[in-house]
Amino acid sequence: MYELKQVGESTYYINCPSKIGVCVYDGGKACFVDSGMESGHGGQALEIIRERGWTLEMIINTHSHADHVGGNKFLQEAAGCPAYAAGADAAIIRHSILNTSLLYGGYPPEVMKEKLLYSGDSDVMELDDSILPPGVKTARLDGHSFAMTGVRSPDGVWFLADALASESMLEKYHIPFIRNVAKHLETLSALEKLDGRLFIPSHGRPLVETGPLADVNRRKILEIARKIQDICAAPAHFEDILKKLFDSYGLKMDIRQYMLTGSTIRSFLSYLADTGAIAPCAEENTLLWKAV
Repeated sequence: MYELKQVGESTYYINCPSKIGVCVYDGGKACFVDSGMESGHGGQALEIIRERGWTLEMIINTHSHADHVGGNKFLQEAAGCPAYAAGADAAIIRHSILNTSLLYGGYPPEVMKEKLLYSGDSDVMELDDSILPPGVKTARLDGHSFAMTGVRSPDGVWFLADALASESMLEKYHIPFIRNVAKHLETLSALEKLDGRLFIPSHGRPLVETGPLADVNRRKILEIARKIQDICAAPAHFEDILKKLFDSYGLKMDIRQYMLTGSTIRSFLSYLADTGAIAPCAEENTLLWKAV
C-alpha cells in the first residue's frame, strides 16, 4: 500500500485504495490524477514524490466522488497547487453537500455525511486543455458521474477513474454506481477505441486492453435493466424494486448502500423510461413503475 509504481518513462501511480496517478514533466514537476480519500492519503502521496525530489504543481480530479478528492484541501495547503475538474463535477467538489444531497434526494441527515460520501469542500477550477502538462491529454468518460475525465500521459498510459468496475467488485456488489446509464454505456464503447498501451482503473489492476472488462460491465448493466423490467411487469413502487434487487443479488441493506444503490436504481428507472421500456404511473397517491 502507498507504493509508487512506474508504468512509463514519466508515468507512475501510487497504489492506495483509490489510485493516485502521477505524471512527471519539465525536470521534476508532478501532476496528480486525483488525491485520495482523505488528507492522510494525500499526505502520503506528497511525501512519496518529495522523496524523489519532485514538486507537486497541480491536481486533476477525474470526478467529484469523495475517494478521489478527499486529499485536495490538504495538498493545496501543503503544496500551494491548484486543482482542476470538469463541468458539474467541479461544482460538486466546490460544494460537496451537493453529492450527498443528490444521493439522498434531499438535504441529508448527519449520519450520511461520512468520509466515503462527503469529502468536504475544496477549490477547483474548470479543466481545459490550456492547463495540461506537456503531452497530457484528457477524454470525457461520463456516466459514473456527470462529467468524469480520463487522463492520458505522454507515455500512452490512461487513468480511467471509475469507468470500469473490476470483475471482483461486480461479483461482490453487482450494482456499480452510475449517475447516467445511457452515458455510461456510451463510455464503455468509447473505452475500446482509446489509443493507449496501458489502462489503469482507480479500483483494479492495470489493463493492456479495455474490451474484455468493458464487455463484462456492459453485460452486468443490461442484466440489471432486465431484472428491473421483470420486476415492473406488475406496477411496482421504488422501494419494492430496490428490495427485490437486493434480495436477488444477496446484498445487505445499510444506509450507505441505500444511498449509493438507491441512487443508481433511480438512474436505471430514468434510463428505462427514456427508452420506452417502462413508464411511471400514479395510483392512490403512490408513484409506481410499470413495464410497457
